[in-house]
Amino acid sequence: MASLIVTSGKHEGNYYPLGRRTNVIGRDEALLIQILDNMVSRKHMQIRFDEKTGRYYAFDMKSRNGVYVNNHRIDEETFLSDGDVIVIGLTTLLFVDRDFKDKDSALLHYKKVGERLRVTTYGPREPGEFPGAEQPTAKGETGHPIVR
Repeated sequence: MASLIVTSGKHEGNYYPLGRRTNVIGRDEALLIQILDNMVSRKHMQIRFDEKTGRYYAFDMKSRNGVYVNNHRIDEETFLSDGDVIVIGLTTLLFVDRDFKDKDSALLHYKKVGERLRVTTYGPREPGEFPGAEQPTAKGETGHPIVR
């Protein structure tokens, strides 16, 4: 089974086990997965489990602001993979292809995923540290170049 972990927004830290049913997500108070976000439609999206393939699919329910999976707006039913990031309105959800026994174990998993995704910078970091690189400049209020 799969779960959603809310990683940003008003409900950050919540998690929702998806089960093997169709889940409608939105602002409507009658929904099992309610996201209180002014940019989210009453019935914004659905996540459907397909018994034949054993996979989960996301679908935009003609929401005003769209559904984004891994920074791509979806226009049709889209297969979800473990670790996919879903953005609806100002809320970010992490799709995880497993179930958790409680909220704490879901959040611990999210923290571990966050550590793996952290960007590590190698090599020179200051402009001009690269051999042959020119210092980037911009014009200030007086029109004179500003060296950064």
